[in-house]
Amino acid sequence: MTKIIGITGGIASGKSTVVAEVRKHGYQVIDADQVVHELQAKGGKLYQALCDWLGSDILQENGELDRKKLGQLIFSSQEMLTKSAKLQNGIIRDELAHRRDELAKTQDVFFMDIPLLIEHDYMDWFDDIWLVHLDEQTQLERLVMRNHFSREEAQKRIASQMSTEAKKPYADKLLDNSGDIDSLKDQIDAFLAEL
Repeated sequence: MTKIIGITGGIASGKSTVVAEVRKHGYQVIDADQVVHELQAKGGKLYQALCDWLGSDILQENGELDRKKLGQLIFSSQEMLTKSAKLQNGIIRDELAHRRDELAKTQDVFFMDIPLLIEHDYMDWFDDIWLVHLDEQTQLERLVMRNHFSREEAQKRIASQMSTEAKKPYADKLLDNSGDIDSLKDQIDAFLAEL
């Protein structure tokens, strides 16, 4: 029986660091953000759906999606966020399910990194859910640094997501990323040793 572990956490919580570390240990990881990027690439299913909805204003001169413009549009209001989620979630879920089922044929244990795992009700896909968390101030500072957002833009992105505290009851394992990278790696090593 294949064991599937979900990795989740808020924006700029350190999920990518956890995924990189898990991969170093030889495990396969399906990265939902990567899947979305592929679906949003020119000609992809999400690319087509977004163009049909928002028109050519969201495209760069080369015809690729202008992700910055798209993000600003989608995060401009709750109505836009809701419409975007309704449009994109079904397409994303179908693709993730397909990739999950394919990987389950060849792997005893694998991971899926899904930022909105809890919000979009993927819990029953997993044997274990690992939540990467940190305090909100550190999260805000890391997001501003990483994405070069203004503090206001960063706060808007964080506020648009379910809070870490609300996610904790759904998690089987908590990875505290408030400290340094070595502390995080030690926690990951300990969890992997239990598999």
